[in-house]
Amino acid sequence: MIHLSEEQLQIIRIHAQKTYPEECCGILLGHLSDGGKTVVKVMSTENVWEGDTTADFPGDRQEYSKRRRYAIAPQVMLQAQKQARAQNMEIVGFYHSHPDYQAIPSEFDRLYAWPKYSYIIVAVENGISTNVNSWCLDATDLFQPEKICNLGEKL
Repeated sequence: MIHLSEEQLQIIRIHAQKTYPEECCGILLGHLSDGGKTVVKVMSTENVWEGDTTADFPGDRQEYSKRRRYAIAPQVMLQAQKQARAQNMEIVGFYHSHPDYQAIPSEFDRLYAWPKYSYIIVAVENGISTNVNSWCLDATDLFQPEKICNLGEKL
């Protein structure tokens, strides 16, 4: 389970709409507990996916544009980790958008996901955010739905 405020969810939705038709991305800072993950800060980041990166992956180059892929710069990840530690938090997850596609993880998302983290995906249809879902890898490296809670209520 992941806990977000309505304001945090709005930050994610607005970021997804502003970057449409490309994918947005960001980092979720907060706390882990027996009750799940609690987001304290949403850190919007730039999608730094580059066309040159496509040489590392098979398939159609168009499929691997910023319209279908995202990357967070390593220095931004390091900065987020340092900021989280300085504030007694940790990285609890990431978010990104799926322009004109469902809020479900792709095979690419699964292959490059890390265990323990939440992965929030926002569907953006024609520039308007629609569904928001969260996912977490299970012990067999498959994504399972993760409940999103706001003040104890399911969004």
